[in-house]
Amino acid sequence: MRERPKAAEQPFQYPLEREYREPDWTRLPGYRGASRVEWEDATWQRKNTVKNLRELKEALGHFLGDDLAADIERDQRERATMSILITPHMINTMDERDLRADPLRRYMLPAFSDRRSDWASHPKASRDSLHEAEMWQVEGLTHRYPTKVLAEMLSTCPQYCGHCTRMDLVGNSVPQVKKLKFQVAQKDRHQQMIDYLRATPSVRDVVVSGGDIANLPIGALESFVSALLDLPNIRDVRLASKGLMGIPQHFLQSEVLQGLERLARQAFARGVSLSLHTHVNHANQVTPLLGKASGKLLEMGFRDVRNQGVLLRGVNDSQKALLDLCFMLQDNARILPYYFYMCDVIPNSEHWRTSVAEAQALQLDIMGYLPGFATPRIVCDVPYVGKRWVHQVTDYDTEKGISYWTKNYRTGIERDDPEALTRKYEYYDPIYLLPESGQRWWREQIAKGAA
Repeated sequence: MRERPKAAEQPFQYPLEREYREPDWTRLPGYRGASRVEWEDATWQRKNTVKNLRELKEALGHFLGDDLAADIERDQRERATMSILITPHMINTMDERDLRADPLRRYMLPAFSDRRSDWASHPKASRDSLHEAEMWQVEGLTHRYPTKVLAEMLSTCPQYCGHCTRMDLVGNSVPQVKKLKFQVAQKDRHQQMIDYLRATPSVRDVVVSGGDIANLPIGALESFVSALLDLPNIRDVRLASKGLMGIPQHFLQSEVLQGLERLARQAFARGVSLSLHTHVNHANQVTPLLGKASGKLLEMGFRDVRNQGVLLRGVNDSQKALLDLCFMLQDNARILPYYFYMCDVIPNSEHWRTSVAEAQALQLDIMGYLPGFATPRIVCDVPYVGKRWVHQVTDYDTEKGISYWTKNYRTGIERDDPEALTRKYEYYDPIYLLPESGQRWWREQIAKGAA
């Protein structure tokens, strides 16, 4: 019998060579005395959330070297768009043996030397890069797509990400950014949102976000979502929370579970799809506590728990990093890999961002490994357009790093714009990735005041 030829090695190997486990928090000096009961308590996690460099040093002890601490401190003074806020649970998923290179540290606790010194910001960077506030119909309610709206319920999170696209509004002011504030009282804003949706039957889909709903008292969240579910035009409700990953303990509290279960029953009775979208960027963040919280939501009747990550250089910008994350989510936490957004063009983000060409290559790299329904789309969130798969680009000037996109609908601010559906909208690659001729062109634009 002829011997079968040996199969060629695949570019990506499955099963994964990593464990699905909760890292031992007692290895970190600041948490050596924390019991399991304390660690799994949401109140303890919030009480011990790190809010400044001194508390970070207390948590990490000798693992946080003086050079990296000084580097992070300088970044907070000169570059950071978000203040330090990070839960013990998230700190516990970092590799304390090499914090300088750790992918989670790179986007949660950026250091000055992480950022570009030549092109720290793109000339087209802006604080509200997606122009969400321009499209508010009432304060905090962005009507960007024909049938979908974004409801920004509050402006805080359990933890702050350096690359936050809502850095204009979310979190505390930092030396580089004085944050904007909601002007209308929260309860009144929420009621105005409900009133607008009741009067706008073309909207069927609401993303309930922030900030982060994990920071909204469950009573206020339940009241708002229940009112949404009572509207006959609403067919999809998506709760958005990075907190599911950053502080899963919140979603394991009995009162939170009870409130969410009541909403799940109400949604099912009305035939509405109720889902939760979280934000996990690296496989190391997929731990049993995340899986337990996700499982509770699915058990009570949530249609899906989905992941919307952000493509970040040095964090998840390789085939292995993306597929490791997707398989960890799908195999262990029953979280559906859904989207990876390209990092938005906000100030001081160039070191994180990838080009459209790089994103296109990564999309090809991950095809064929996961089930089709669990293969995430890599999308470019184009200003004034919305999400577009990275291969949907209309034109692409790779020398200048400008891609051009079109759309098939008007946003809430373009109802009277006759050219909205024929105009080409621009998105910009990081300049340092361009050939010298392209970088020279951008320097000339800046000199002329045209950029």
